[in-house]
Amino acid sequence: MDLDERIERRRRGESERALVRDFDVLSPVTHLAEPNGRGPVLERLLDVLDPTFDSGQPDDAYVWGPKGAGKSAVISALFGRLSEQNNRRRSTILTTTRAVAPPTTAFVYVDARYATSEFALYHDVLDSIVEESVPEGGVGTADLRDRLDDELSGSTQAVVAVDHLDESDTFSVERLSELLDLPAVSYVAVGREPPGEDSDPVAAGVTETVEVARYERHALVDLLTQRASLGLARGALSHGDIRDVASWADGDAHDALAAVCGAADHALERGANRIRTADLEVGMEAVPWQSVSLGRVLALPVNRQRILLRLLDLDAASVSSVTAATDALTADPQVGLSATTVKRVLYELAEAGIVKRVETEGDNGLGRPPSRLEPQFPTRVFRRLVDATV
Repeated sequence: MDLDERIERRRRGESERALVRDFDVLSPVTHLAEPNGRGPVLERLLDVLDPTFDSGQPDDAYVWGPKGAGKSAVISALFGRLSEQNNRRRSTILTTTRAVAPPTTAFVYVDARYATSEFALYHDVLDSIVEESVPEGGVGTADLRDRLDDELSGSTQAVVAVDHLDESDTFSVERLSELLDLPAVSYVAVGREPPGEDSDPVAAGVTETVEVARYERHALVDLLTQRASLGLARGALSHGDIRDVASWADGDAHDALAAVCGAADHALERGANRIRTADLEVGMEAVPWQSVSLGRVLALPVNRQRILLRLLDLDAASVSSVTAATDALTADPQVGLSATTVKRVLYELAEAGIVKRVETEGDNGLGRPPSRLEPQFPTRVFRRLVDATV
C-alpha cells in the first residue's frame, strides 16, 4: 500500500474506518503480492520458466483454468517478482563491472483486456523493457515490432505473460503466437478453455500447459480469512460466515470476494461495525450465478461503464426491453449519448455477455420479442468502485 492509499484511508468516514480497513484488499480485482493457496501452481510455473535461471529460453506455455481460480493473481505476482529481482540483479552487476551488461531475461505481464490491439501489445511489452518512454502515437505497429526485435537482439530475451486471452475483445492464443513470433521472445498465454486436440494452444504449437483448478473449499476459506484480516476490522466477519461464503462460491474466489465486498458495503450503509449473515445474503444476491469477471467490466471504456452504472438505477419497467432501457438512458443527462449509440452499446454488451437479454411476455407483433436486461456482473462492487469515477 503506497502513501496516497494510506492518506485516503484516513480520510474515510468514521463508520467505514470502524468496519473496513481497506476496501481494495476485499475487491475481487485486487491481487496481493503473495497469492494464497497456490503453491503447487507456482512450482509448476517455475518449472516452465526454469531455463531462464541459467540464461536459457523457455518453451511457450499455456496456463488455463476457470474464472476465479487465481490465474491472474499467480501470474501477475510471479512475473512482478521475477521482474523486480532481475532488475536488481542487472543493476548490481552493471555497477560492479562498469556497465558490462550480463545476459538477462525481461519478464513482462500484459493484460489483454487493455492491450486490445497489435499496437497496444507491442507498446506494453516494449515499455516494460526499455527505460525511456515509448510513444503512444506517431509510430506504426510495424515500427514498434521492429524496435522490440532490435532491443532483444543482444543479450536480452523476454518472457511475456499475456492474460485474459480468448475473451470477446481479446486475442486468441493462436493470434498471440503470430504476434510474438520473435527469436528472443517466449510467451505464457493465460485463458480459460482447456487445451484440446483442435484448440488454439495446440494450433499455436504450445506444448507446455499448466492447469489451475478451482479452489478447494478449505483453500478458499484460507484466502477469505486472509483478505478479511487485512481489509476488515478484527472480528468483523465470523469464521462460520466465511465458510458459508466459500461453500456458496464453489471454488470461485472472484465471486466469494465480490460477495464479501458487497456485504461490507451493505453493512456500512446501515452504520454497522461488523458484517452480519443478512449482509452476506445481500452481498451474494448482488453476484449473479456464473457472473462475468468484474475485471472485464472495469476494462470497458468510461462511457460504457457509465451506461451500466445508470442502468442499475432504472426501475423494472425501464429495463423491460432494450427499447425501454434505451429511452430511459437517452433521457439521462449523465449518459449524454444519442439513442442510436445507446441501443448499439446495449446490444454489444449483451453480445459480450456483460448484460443478459431475458425474453419476457408481451405482444410485440412480428418484430423481435421483448427482453429485459439483467446485469451479469457483481453489481454492488461495481457501483462502489466506479460510482465516483464516471
